[in-house]
This record gives sequence, C-alpha cells and structure tokens, in this order.
Amino acid sequence: MASIKDVAAAAGVSVATVSRVLNGHPSVSAEARARVMGAVADLGYRPNAVARSLRTDQTHTLGLVISDVLNPYFTELARSVEEEARALGYSVIIGNADERPELQDHHVRNLLDRRIDGLLVSPTDGGSPLMLDAARAGTPMVFVDRWIPGVDVPVVRADGRGAVRDLVAHLYGLGHRRLAIIAGPAATTTGSERVEAFRAALAEYGLPLPDAYIGQGDFQAESGRRVTEGFLDLPEPPEVVFAADNLMALGALDAVRARGLRVPDDIALAAFDDIPWFVHTDPPVTAIAQPTGELGRAAVRALVDRIEGRAPQSVTLPARLVVRRSCGEAAPRTTPPTQSPSPVQRSTS
Repeated sequence: MASIKDVAAAAGVSVATVSRVLNGHPSVSAEARARVMGAVADLGYRPNAVARSLRTDQTHTLGLVISDVLNPYFTELARSVEEEARALGYSVIIGNADERPELQDHHVRNLLDRRIDGLLVSPTDGGSPLMLDAARAGTPMVFVDRWIPGVDVPVVRADGRGAVRDLVAHLYGLGHRRLAIIAGPAATTTGSERVEAFRAALAEYGLPLPDAYIGQGDFQAESGRRVTEGFLDLPEPPEVVFAADNLMALGALDAVRARGLRVPDDIALAAFDDIPWFVHTDPPVTAIAQPTGELGRAAVRALVDRIEGRAPQSVTLPARLVVRRSCGEAAPRTTPPTQSPSPVQRSTS
C-alpha cells in the first residue's frame, strides 16, 4: 500500500506539500497540486489516519484551550484555528477554561493524555505548574493572545498599545478629561498590559488615572456592570469608561441603562475587543479591534512548524481603533435627496 512519503517522492515535493494538497490548502501552486494529484491517482494512495498515527506516533490532532467560549473574541479565534488546522491536515479538540485556572489545567491534562501532537493555550493566569512542566518537557506549545512571561514558548498576539494611544487621543480630542478603565485580571498579561497602556497614554496628555478610576474586573459581563455602578456612585464620576474587553463593556452598558442614563449623553463608553454586536447597539460602540482570524491562523502555523521540526517564530500583529458613536462622536452626515422645485417655485416665461 502506498504511503504519503511515496506520493511525495513520486510528485517530487515534500510530505507537507502533499498534506496541504489533500486538505485543500490554497498556498500550493497549481503545478505542484497537479503533480501530487497525479501521483495519488497513479499509486492508488488512500489516507489512513489510524494507521498513520500508529506508524508515526502522531495523531494529527491539536489541543486548543481558550479562556472563555462565551466571549465572541475567543469564539472567532477558535473558528480560525479549526479552519487553518483542517487545511494543514490536523483536527482540533477544544477545551473551555471559563477564566478558571483549575479548569484550564484540567483541559490541558486531558489533552496531553489524549496524545495530541501540540497545544495552543490562552493562559488564564501566569503560574500554572502543569503548563510550565509541559513546556520544559518539550511539548509542542504556542501561547495565543495571552502568555506566561519567562516561559520559552512562541507567542502569537496582538499589540494593543498603539490602538489604546489612538483611543486616548481620540477621547481627548472630543473634550473628555476624566477617563476610567475596567481592568481585566492582573494575573493575565492582557489584563495588566491594557491598564499600563491606558495609564501611559493618559500621561502623554497630562491626565491622571486615579485609583478610583481603576475598577478590577474579570473579563466577565457581571464585573463590568459592578465596576460601572461603582464609577457612577463616585462624587465625580468619570466622563468615559473604557472596558478592557467586550463582555465587560456589555456589562457597563447594562449598568448605565439600569440607572436611566444614556450613552454617550451622560457617560461615554469604549471597549477593547471589537465584536459584531457593537454595530447594532444604540449607539454603536467605539472599540479596539484585534485581527482575530489572523491570530488564530498564525498560531496554528507556528504550532505545526514546531511539530514538524521547524523553528517557529513569535508573531505580534497590531490592533486598531474603530470609531463609532459611543463617546460623543458626531453622527455621520447624510446628504438630503435633491428635490425638484415645487410648482409655485417654477418660473414661467
């Protein structure tokens, strides 16, 4: 029975190229694709995933542990990971940590027991002994979105500092001076990084970030509601609330509306992590968008490089500011339709 190596040799290409052709990956040239398909037909090759796993000690399965499957950002990330993995000949098993370190480790342990070939993780904190041990043992692993400092594992993430700076410049230009933030967990790299980026951007405009204007959230909607209620109870509430993720922004919006207040008339709102829902809220929410699909695809490619013996590189992509109307921006102007003069306006000659 012909093997994938036989097909590669007959076609004069690598085994990876054969795998990409068989899985419909668009990166293969038409000429190489034709050679591979010709070799497959000539040799009568039929993929056998079980036999391949026994021969190579590989399962062609990746593990993905995401922080919160209910967060639209991670849902989109998981979708892009699954699509890219399938294109490269791998399947994906997904575990939802629900922002709980103990549940994260439960999924990591189960995935390793299932003999996955590699692991993608968005860590819920920076101190998991299990992941540290797995990394030191040489388990093919890539951190995506978040990471554990000091662990020698490739990281695929977005850099939001420039977008946060753009947001603060935008808010300052609109006349806002009292800006508050709903922060994510300090134990996560994204939680601490976004607060520091916000503080640094405010300092560029000579604006303080008082302790009263820093609310501790947990990347869940309920914490956004609770922190925003606290902001609204201050003797001098902030003019703007910047939520460090989309679910906390939705919680903040609920808190504002529960008080009978309006965004942005009474208080402005901005968010990190743009989601499709934000264009449908009233008003649409100004947000920082991450290149989520690109991050998921890049993370899979880095992990497959590691599995197949190539040297993977960390990837950092820029986030960007998406301006809408939740911070007091002017509504888009519409041009009224051209009207013909009424009968009494028409001249006669």
